[in-house]
Amino acid sequence: MDQTVELEILGLSSNHSQSGSFTLVMGEVGGIRRLPIVIGMFEAQAIAIEIEKIIPNRPMTHDLFKSFSSNFNYSIDHILISDMREGVFYAKIVCRNSSKVVEIDARPSDAIAIAVRFDAAIFCSKKVMSEAGIEFNEEDERREHERSSKTKRSTGSSSSSKSSDSLKDFSLDKLNQLLDKAINNEDYEKAARIRDEINRRN
Repeated sequence: MDQTVELEILGLSSNHSQSGSFTLVMGEVGGIRRLPIVIGMFEAQAIAIEIEKIIPNRPMTHDLFKSFSSNFNYSIDHILISDMREGVFYAKIVCRNSSKVVEIDARPSDAIAIAVRFDAAIFCSKKVMSEAGIEFNEEDERREHERSSKTKRSTGSSSSSKSSDSLKDFSLDKLNQLLDKAINNEDYEKAARIRDEINRRN
């Protein structure tokens, strides 16, 4: 693994330039570089609900992959973002069982959605990181934090703060009913807000 760097998930935000897409920001562990990857809505949702520990009422595709792998005694060793060609990222899912190691080609978004389910490490080749990584110093970090705070206040925050305020009016029983309904409707963003309100009261 000398030719790789380890990454961690730093954030997920909607992409204003491409409707229906999201930007997944990965950070270099112990470093200052960031690797932003544009991903689709479904994969963003799959990553977000696992990070938020929301259990969907039906298994999603990546949950199905986990069940399938576990039943055949395969575990995920790690994920590798291996290449970038013409602005497109490529990844490999490295699986192992008691007798062999297998590499499976995958889109990075799917690979990462699977990695979070297995609590597997995420790596990126040094070549990809040098080509696509963005260096962040402390000043950039501060500005980015201020910008994201302003964005939250001026955009989604107004609607989410309204919904958070309205959630305060409900009893705990009603909130649990709303949580079940949101999960059944697969509205995971709303489910996360309700769950946060329930957690604040416990």
